[in-house]
Formats: sequence, C-alpha cells, structure tokens
Amino acid sequence: MGIGGTGMVAGARLAIEAGWEVRGSDNPLYPPTSDMVKTLGCPVYEPYAASNLDWNPDIVVIGNAMSRGNEEVEAVLDRGLHYVSFPEWIKDALLRNRKPVVISGTHGKTTTTAITAHVLHKCGLHPGYLIGGQPLGFKHSATPGSEGFPFAIEGDEYDTAFFDKRAKFLHYLPHIAVVTSLEYDHADIYESIEAIELAFQRLLRQIPSTGHLILCGDDPRVLKLRDHALCNIHTYGTQKDCDWVLSDVVINDGQQTCTVTHKGQHWGTFSSQLFGVHNMKNCLTCIISATLFGASPDAIQEALASFSGIKRRLETFHTSQDTIFIDDFAHHPTALYETIGAVRKRWPDKYLTVCFEPRSNTTATNMFQKELGRCFIDANEVWIGPIFRAEKYAPDVILDRQQLAEDIAASGSTQAYLADPKEIVSHLKETLPQQEIVLFCSNGAFGGIYAQVKDNIA
Repeated sequence: MGIGGTGMVAGARLAIEAGWEVRGSDNPLYPPTSDMVKTLGCPVYEPYAASNLDWNPDIVVIGNAMSRGNEEVEAVLDRGLHYVSFPEWIKDALLRNRKPVVISGTHGKTTTTAITAHVLHKCGLHPGYLIGGQPLGFKHSATPGSEGFPFAIEGDEYDTAFFDKRAKFLHYLPHIAVVTSLEYDHADIYESIEAIELAFQRLLRQIPSTGHLILCGDDPRVLKLRDHALCNIHTYGTQKDCDWVLSDVVINDGQQTCTVTHKGQHWGTFSSQLFGVHNMKNCLTCIISATLFGASPDAIQEALASFSGIKRRLETFHTSQDTIFIDDFAHHPTALYETIGAVRKRWPDKYLTVCFEPRSNTTATNMFQKELGRCFIDANEVWIGPIFRAEKYAPDVILDRQQLAEDIAASGSTQAYLADPKEIVSHLKETLPQQEIVLFCSNGAFGGIYAQVKDNIA
C-alpha cells in the first residue's frame, strides 16, 4: 500500500526478485512515479479501496504515508489481515541473512547508499541494495543480492508507519552503520535535535561488537555518538585528527579528485564524477566500507571513478543552447548551501540562477527562516516558488517568503524574487542568453516545473 513512494516501489522490486507475488495500490500516479511503478510489471490498483484486498494477500506491507481513515487501511484491520511496515518486512525477509550497511544522517543518504552499492558491486562483493532514488548505473533502485553478502540500505530516521512511530533504521540490523551528519530536521516527527540524537543512539546499540561504526569527524554532534557504540569505530573527514582524512580536493576536466590518508599513511588518490567536497566525503565512507569488506584500494579507485550519479542529485536534466538545467533534492538549509556551493565551484565564472521550492515539513515553516536567508550567497539570482500545501500551516509558523527574499538580497549581490513555476519558466525563457546554469532545488515535483522547462525551453 502506497507503492508509488520512492522506498515502497524499491521494496516491491525486492519482493518480486525474491519470488513473491506482488500487487500494489495507491492514489492515481503520474510521471515520473507512475513510470517507476510501471517497470515493476505487477498489478497496481488506483485509488485505494477495500476491494483491492479481495485477492486475500498473505502479507500487506503498509507504507508510512498511510493513516487511519484510509478505506484500505480500515479494511486490513477489519479483516484481520497480516500487516507489517516496510522496514519490518525487509528486516525479516532479507536483512537477517545479509550484512547490512546502513547509511544514515541528515544529509547525503541516498547518494552515499548509491555509491556504496556501486562500489561494492564493481569490487565483486555481490551486494544487495535499497536506494531511495534511481542510480544512473543500475537498472533498478533495489535488488536482494546474495545471502551472506553486504546489503547497502538507506537508513532513514523518519517514522516507520502509523502503527510504529520508531525510526525506520531501527529495523535494519546494521553490520556497518554510517552517520554522515546530524542536524535538526523532520519537524513533523521530532520535537528537538535531542530527540533525533536519541534515535541515532538507539541505532548504534544494535551494532554487534564485531561490527563497525563510520562517523563524520567534521560534525561535533556525530562525534558525540562514539559514547554510545560498542563496536569498532572509524572517523572520517577533512579534520587531521580523523582516522580517514580527505584532502587536496580539485576539479580537472569534469572529474573531482582527492587524496585519502588512513591513520597518517597515504591510502590513495581517488576520482569521482560527482562534485562538491560534501560528495567526496560521501565517497570516503564508501571507500571505508569497501575496505572493511576486503576490497583493495586499486579496485575501489576504479569502481568509484565509474559511478555516474543518481537522479535528482545534481542531475543535468535539460540543456538549451549554452544553458545547463540541473535538478537537486536539496531542501534543508545545510544541503542547499553545500549544493549551491558545489555548483559554484564546478562553474566558478557562470551566471547561476537557483529556483527553490519550500516543500518539506521543515522548510515550509519559519523554523529555518534566518538560516535559509544565508544559503543562497553563491547564486547570482534566486527564485522562490510557492510553499507546498501552504494551507497546512498556521500564519505564525509558515515561512515568510517575502522576508526570505529580502534576507537573500541583503546577504550579498544576489537578487531574489517570488513567483509560481509558470512565471519562473517564462522568465528563464525570456532571459535565456543571460542564464548559464539553472539549479532547481526541491524534494518534490515543484509544481511540474521540470516538464514545463523541457516543453517550453527548446
């Protein structure tokens, strides 16, 4: 139920490849979600209805978007059907017989999980994986892999289901856990950063003593987690006191290269098609994980260099004349700042326009009002789209878009404007000779702006 969700469609893929008969249900789906579901090749019912369950499935896997009052949910409960959350299903059906590599943290989970799966695969380690996005180098975003081998999985701290309010990653039985960053997010789930820290502490308690914890040494909150681990600990980052140190990050001919040292010893020079220091740190976690599974530095170097990226993570989705249109999932202030900075470093002399949709349950509110005003300093021009489902938020908590535009303009030479997607596309089309790099930042559909760009800007 909720098969159109990014994680759920990947879960359905895992079930199909594991030999289950699978059917799904959701509200009416539209591209690109409908395209992802269509590739499964299984029956999908639209919309939700009690009759969708008349085939009497053995197990109903309920997505965390479902809630009481949904006709199909009520039918599951009334009929006494066996139901589970997706994290619970994957734990029992797959993870118990594998060595999970759980990629967690506020930022970088999807990209890091995709890189990890790619590197482990190229190094011949027969991994399974579950990626909360579509990697460009894999046909599908999930595969079971082989029993006894690694399984790379995105460890989300969001809640599991309407009947299980624990973090999803508490079901994932980590053999290796990675924590990339730790900041306040998911305001609809967590009351404070301390509540989020507690969820991560509980995750670490599940790592066996023979397992491994990989922590970003550049993040003080992440480092504090060391006190809650009873396993092998590895720190990484740009700080010289980390176990694994990243340095000398440079961009040459579209490739980003860095030097890695391990406990003071040169470990290798690694290249990636991704750009931004944050992405090289994501790559470093994969280097560590692959090393712990026995891969050689040379094999990891070759594998890492061949990773081509993931959809919606600094993905070039359209070009027109000399203008490059890029899509990214960034929505938290830190992710926005890092992403925009990475684009600026990649194209230091280009005119950069950023289009931002306040969509998440955190950035649609004024919780990060001041922080958002400082995120766009590397852009020449910023366009702020409408707040997604603005009617959900009371006037005293909703993001003040006008104030945000004023704060952005006051922070430097950046110009900031408010507009809806149609107006933004019209402006981009009219000013195309000036536009060189256009970056869209949203964790959703941004009012269909991506299709509008392709349809209106040839």
